[in-house]
Amino acid sequence: MLQHQEKSQRPAILVVEDDAAIGAFLTELISQETPYQSVLVTDSWQALRVVQEVKPILFLLNYHLPGMHGLNLYDRLHAIKELEHVPAIIISAVLPKHELEQRKLIGINKPFDMDRLLDAIAHVLANPQGKT
Repeated sequence: MLQHQEKSQRPAILVVEDDAAIGAFLTELISQETPYQSVLVTDSWQALRVVQEVKPILFLLNYHLPGMHGLNLYDRLHAIKELEHVPAIIISAVLPKHELEQRKLIGINKPFDMDRLLDAIAHVLANPQGKT
């Protein structure tokens, strides 16, 4: 399922979340509280297809995805030349802290605080190398 939150020229955040309720919440939060649009996909393979058309400025990736976990997806997305500098935030109930530190990624625990997530989005986009 691919949902373009808005048909606009605003920069896009790619949200990869297999839980429909959380995905809908994240896209609404991004649309209402940031100057960005969101593109929601429900699995890793769909994300790899969508980035052929949509060039996001940020990846918001669930860690526990069917078929491929979020860090493997992050590595695959970053292997694409045009996306190698796109920052990411990983969300999960259980975060692989060591792997996040190795990649210099921000992790947000579920359930998450909306303000914490919005602050993380602002921080990462202000500092695209993702360094915390």
